[in-house]
Amino acid sequence: MSQRRPQARPDETAKAAASRASAAPPRLLVATRSRHKLAELRDLLALPDVELVDLDDRGIADEVEETGATFAGNAALKARFYARLSGLPTLADDSGLEVGALGGGPGVRTRRYAGEQATDAQNNDKLLADLEGVPPGGRGARYRCVLALALPAAAGPRGGLPVRLTRGTFTGRIAAAPRGTNGFGYDPIFEPAGERPGGSTVGERSPERKQAVSHRARAARRMRPAVVRLVAGHAPERRPAPRGRL
Repeated sequence: MSQRRPQARPDETAKAAASRASAAPPRLLVATRSRHKLAELRDLLALPDVELVDLDDRGIADEVEETGATFAGNAALKARFYARLSGLPTLADDSGLEVGALGGGPGVRTRRYAGEQATDAQNNDKLLADLEGVPPGGRGARYRCVLALALPAAAGPRGGLPVRLTRGTFTGRIAAAPRGTNGFGYDPIFEPAGERPGGSTVGERSPERKQAVSHRARAARRMRPAVVRLVAGHAPERRPAPRGRL
């Protein structure tokens, strides 16, 4: 005759659930839908004890309007918005390309340079067309990246959410034509500083070689200590903000 196992008391069940929650690795939300960017930041931050997830992993369909006039403004805006929405520590990136001959453009419109739904190839084609006839000496450019980290548990009494910012820059020039299939964005037409005109583009470099010197790599190296200190010891995720109270 089988014996019934004694049922766990409610307090024991709660303790077991809390124990499982405390054993789970802390999560860091990366405010992107780009699997390229998520994979790159996962490699750059090298945080085996932190689970990096993106917006789609969390089922977040909301989009924040990037109204900032600077990379730092947009990165902070996204970090705060998604930290409040998700209840998770959130890392947001805003990055782009600045070309001297274009007065610093495309700048904050880097991803949308050829239109709101433009592909990487369309953006590259537009940039090359805008620089047609400009000699190598006048094609200087730089990638810039700003990372912003927001922790919902750090919200002030009035709801203000401080952010931590780090920055990185990667200088070079715009090539005369695309070369290489590695990377993404403008990588096939970006020749790093130190390359002769017509030399290798970022699109021709291995991911490891790119990550050693890229703008995002430099920003991520500066951000990593803060993530380790603030996120690895972060309390359980907060309840997401109710709709309409962001």
